[in-house]
Amino acid sequence: MKQTEVLLQPNPSKKLYLLCTLTFAGNALIKCGETQKRIGTADRELIQTSALNFLTPLRNFIEGDYKTIAKERKLLQNKRLDLDAAKTRLKKAKAAETRNSSEQELRITQSEFDRQAEITRLLLEGISSTHAHHLRCLNDFVEAQMTYYAQCYQYMLDLQKQLGSFPSNYLSNNNQTSVAPVPSVLPNAIGSSTMASTSGLVITSPSNLSDLKECSGSRKARVLYDYDAANSTELSLLADEVITVFSVVGMDSDWLMGERGNQKGKVPITYLELLN
Repeated sequence: MKQTEVLLQPNPSKKLYLLCTLTFAGNALIKCGETQKRIGTADRELIQTSALNFLTPLRNFIEGDYKTIAKERKLLQNKRLDLDAAKTRLKKAKAAETRNSSEQELRITQSEFDRQAEITRLLLEGISSTHAHHLRCLNDFVEAQMTYYAQCYQYMLDLQKQLGSFPSNYLSNNNQTSVAPVPSVLPNAIGSSTMASTSGLVITSPSNLSDLKECSGSRKARVLYDYDAANSTELSLLADEVITVFSVVGMDSDWLMGERGNQKGKVPITYLELLN
């Protein structure tokens, strides 16, 4: 935004340089977006393949064969209980007529139990072939993941090469213009002099960054960007306001102590422009 504002100013000597800078930056963003789109397509393909080759067969087994097996096993358990009850009644039978009736009941329950046991046995024997099928499906799922991650890796390699092909002189520091620093979510992770990105793309810090780090005593500084304090030790900032800053012994080199009225707290130096 800072470069765009400068671009709109009536200064022909800077316009061409800034226009080229913005053009290359825009093309780089387009390349990143196209790569993310390709990764998104690969992600959708992984989801579809996984659903077709792994989730669907597993769901069909759980909702089909597995329910049938569970139902037949429960029925077998009931038949066994009936058989045990018939055996108990036969043991307790004393009269001849009662004993004959109990023996007949036992033969019937035994026959029903044997038939149900055979049905359950055949179903359980089919599990081995089902397991083999599940193993093949799992192997297909793993292969789909391997393909997905390999594609994503290749896409990022291609992007890295494309970004590396942009002329770095359009993106590095130039005496014709002062490039505004890019705010970071974690300012203390920014390097001391430059913020370097992958593949030769370099964004320089403000020219007075070293002055900010080495300043002794209190100085006035203009805030370049809004900043929300992460905790009570930091000071929230508003763009374009002027605050007092000074260094504190032992403090991280990417931070200064800021003061606004009776408010005081740490501020990231990349958000500041030191004033004379």
